[in-house]
Amino acid sequence: MRITKKSPMTGKHNTLDLDVTLAQLNEWESGVLAQNAMPNLSADEREFLISGCTSNDWATFHAGWEAEI
Repeated sequence: MRITKKSPMTGKHNTLDLDVTLAQLNEWESGVLAQNAMPNLSADEREFLISGCTSNDWATFHAGWEAEI
């Protein structure tokens, strides 16, 4: 299923094709933890679904943070 989210880090809209069903999304939206509702997704995919942040967003954020240390 194609999911589009806006990254709070960049403001950019990103779309990922995630291997989830509508039933899994409904389960998660009703309060089940993402890792329990969608155990087939990677941690990066679940993070995107929850926050809108991609793995590239996190890599860029951490690279900038480490440069200031």
